[in-house]
Amino acid sequence: MITKPSSRTLWTLLLLTAVSASALAQNVYRIVGPDGKVSFSDRPPAEANSAAQPARAGAMAAPAGNSLASLPFELRQVVTRYPVTLYTGADCAPCASARSLLTSRGVPFTERTVSTNEDLAALQRLSGSSSLPFGTIGGQQLVGFSDMEWTQYLNAAGYPQQSQLPANYRAPAPTPLVAVAPAAPAAARPAPAQANDAARREAPPAPVNSGPTPSNPAGIRF
Repeated sequence: MITKPSSRTLWTLLLLTAVSASALAQNVYRIVGPDGKVSFSDRPPAEANSAAQPARAGAMAAPAGNSLASLPFELRQVVTRYPVTLYTGADCAPCASARSLLTSRGVPFTERTVSTNEDLAALQRLSGSSSLPFGTIGGQQLVGFSDMEWTQYLNAAGYPQQSQLPANYRAPAPTPLVAVAPAAPAAARPAPAQANDAARREAPPAPVNSGPTPSNPAGIRF
């Protein structure tokens, strides 16, 4: 028989896993070097020419901007302590169910989409799995979707059971888990014809070999 976790147990889990929230908050960088080589790191690139943009993979920070400031005080406190992030994929019915639960309950959340191989690799680093949906409530990880399980953890975190979002609240748009900035363009190289013209201008004139003359029968040149 499977026993349901009590609210006290859920609170304990949330408090314990909150310690690991800072680790999950680290950004995942997809770095494209000048040679086109792709690598992943939790640190930004040292070279200015390397193209990288944080993927916000942990997404443990609460929704930024005016959307957070517009929330009621108590809800804002909960969102700050236990922010919710939902990782979704295309054509994923359980993902839609998880999104619907959060939306109908009025839970502010950040949505990250997983659609590329780079996104999938970052998801596996975060969760140890490629299953979707994947969610985080503070430091608590939820793999897959169960209405009962997600509801219990949302209750334990202190989210209201009915929406308290203001009428002007606008949820942030979903963004890819890994976002890559375009690589900086390489320095333009001169066209072959231009390069040849420049080489001819820079090359010293070839010495003229006049050959033997009456005054220099041996054809000696200095």
